[in-house]
Amino acid sequence: MGNLCTCFARKTVKKRPVTKRLQNQQTGPNSSNRWPRVRSSRKDKLDDALLQEQALAAAIMFREHQQQNLGVSLPFDRSSSLRYPNSCSGSKKAGQLPRSSSSRARSLTDPLLQPHQLVNQDVKLDNLETNHFVLVHGGGFGAWCWYKTIALLEEGGFKATAVDLTGSGIHSFDTNSITSLSQYVKPLTDFLEKLSEGEKVILVGHDFGGACVSYAMELFPFKIAKAVFVAAAMLTNGQSTLDMFPQQVGSNDLMRQAQIFLYANGNDHPPTAIDLDKSLLRDLLFNQSPSKDVALASVSMRPIPFAPALEKLSLSDMKYGSVRRFYVETPEDNATPMVLQESMINSSPPEKVFRLKGADHSPFFSKPQALHKLLVEISKIPSP
Repeated sequence: MGNLCTCFARKTVKKRPVTKRLQNQQTGPNSSNRWPRVRSSRKDKLDDALLQEQALAAAIMFREHQQQNLGVSLPFDRSSSLRYPNSCSGSKKAGQLPRSSSSRARSLTDPLLQPHQLVNQDVKLDNLETNHFVLVHGGGFGAWCWYKTIALLEEGGFKATAVDLTGSGIHSFDTNSITSLSQYVKPLTDFLEKLSEGEKVILVGHDFGGACVSYAMELFPFKIAKAVFVAAAMLTNGQSTLDMFPQQVGSNDLMRQAQIFLYANGNDHPPTAIDLDKSLLRDLLFNQSPSKDVALASVSMRPIPFAPALEKLSLSDMKYGSVRRFYVETPEDNATPMVLQESMINSSPPEKVFRLKGADHSPFFSKPQALHKLLVEISKIPSP
């Protein structure tokens, strides 16, 4: 969604020069002593954190040993993320994270956790309305972007299906030839149509995938238990994805710089697709994501079909409105800024709103464990 155009005019994209990081300079007689003190302080903190991690790991191993010897099931409940209701309030200290026993330094905001540590152990999949997640990628992405989410869900006992929309991922169709939203979403609607009678799934849409999820909700409301919008286009009736962006024109210079319009039908016709400048992908979509995932995206992303973004959705209260909706905000998002996310939420309030602290536009890369935890939490929310 954030990848879509904010204007129609063609332009030549100029690549921005690589920004060089400034080196620390000595500005006074005392400057040479500052850096060693900072390094020493950081080292002490890392040593303390390592000791805490090792102690917790030893405690976990001891507890498991006790359970095996005594045959007693003892709960070990540690949460990996903060959940934000509509008021977006909550204690930051609630649900602190278990630490890894590895000596390798990890991000303190999203540490690597095993599924049995990440998910509450009292989750009983048989008690859920459905344990099947269907993951819908955003514009330019493909099923490949969900690889971390798929692994975490499956290791936790859930079922995960990621689809490639038409002209995306490994789907061979030419993006420039896509002329409607129904054509673009066909792999998803075909999948839903083939579900067994009475079988339900949880749809998770990212970016432009939110519009695709909404389209599917209108067609198959009885096959969708819940819909989760992750930094996604959550439209209202009669609205197109492009309708959401007039407020961004002139304000999101990075977005406009990154867009490259493709004119497969000639320059005197509307664009057929939008490509993104590979040199700006990190700043626009992956500003908090690991380098290896940025590299994966740079060789895997494909152009975004233009016609589906122009199409206005027809959404009814009886069908689309009957499906429970949840929104996941991404505060560090440079493609779909928080002001736009909040505008969509206010225009069509979902049942609950969650916030992934520190997440960029691609939380399946930047915050995979925290995103996984939220998806599991959403699957556990009972019917009102």
